[in-house]
Amino acid sequence: MTPERFTRLRTTLDRRQPDLTVLLDDVHKPHNLSAVLRTCDAVGVYEAHAVWQGSPLPPLRHASAGTGKWVPVRIHRGVAEACAHLRAGGMRILAAHTTPEAADFRALDYTGPTAILLGAERNGVSEAALSVSDGAIVIPMLGLGHSLNVSVAAATVLFEAQRQRLAAGLYQHSRLDPDRYRTTLFEWAYPDLARRYRRDRLPCPPLDEEGFIGWPAPRKKRLP
Repeated sequence: MTPERFTRLRTTLDRRQPDLTVLLDDVHKPHNLSAVLRTCDAVGVYEAHAVWQGSPLPPLRHASAGTGKWVPVRIHRGVAEACAHLRAGGMRILAAHTTPEAADFRALDYTGPTAILLGAERNGVSEAALSVSDGAIVIPMLGLGHSLNVSVAAATVLFEAQRQRLAAGLYQHSRLDPDRYRTTLFEWAYPDLARRYRRDRLPCPPLDEEGFIGWPAPRKKRLP
């Protein structure tokens, strides 16, 4: 960990948006999952959500250039459970799905707490998921195809959200609570050591402005 690397990590974390996320409804192809997470990282999503039943979530590192470790995925066993969790955090849930009532995605305001609900590649958002969402949005298409790939749809909507949030100044300062910020920065900077701290249930140590860990001894040390 160099001071330059630490500065880049901190600058990225300063721009993370705790109230912008995606909810993936049984999106099961690893390359699509990876592509969605890569977009989440690019627009500053702090944490993604997925409805996933049965086997563990497939490994994503090979297809996302490591972005899986920068955007964690919270797993839910059902869409109702997932939506209840998001609403408890004040999120509005918008389903990206073609319905007669769906609004043009560009007409909505994404500067408030928002979760974009995206469905599986073949069938889209499930009826169960639509029934518990707060509304539907659609990406207008002028060709013969009926839908976009889920990762393309995610990117289209999320970059519109980024555009609006940039204009509103929401990336100009950190919006994470201090405890979450400190913990995340330590986990990003020292992932191996952070696993040991989690295992032993220890609070994360303080980091100085250059990423050095503060030790009780007078002399500062950098861990390998």
